[in-house]
Amino acid sequence: MEKLIHIGFGNIVNTGKIIAIVSPDSAPIKRMVQNAKEMGTVIDATQGRKTKAVLVMESSQVVLSALLPETIAGRAMNDSAENGEMQESDS
Repeated sequence: MEKLIHIGFGNIVNTGKIIAIVSPDSAPIKRMVQNAKEMGTVIDATQGRKTKAVLVMESSQVVLSALLPETIAGRAMNDSAENGEMQESDS
């Protein structure tokens, strides 16, 4: 089973479907978000706050989060490390 991580304000995503977690500041990322909005594939999980991270998903969806990319990546890494330790101890 894939792990789920909290991306802020009660919103949760599947770590197995994340391709990239990037900052929204660069022009290419801003264009990608704008194109995704036009196509209707944006999931805005910011609750009206400033977007600080953009998660690119396998399904070509773009998820906007108000948490920093480092925070989300850290949570994903912690979950995968804990999952790895649990699997090793189970065998």
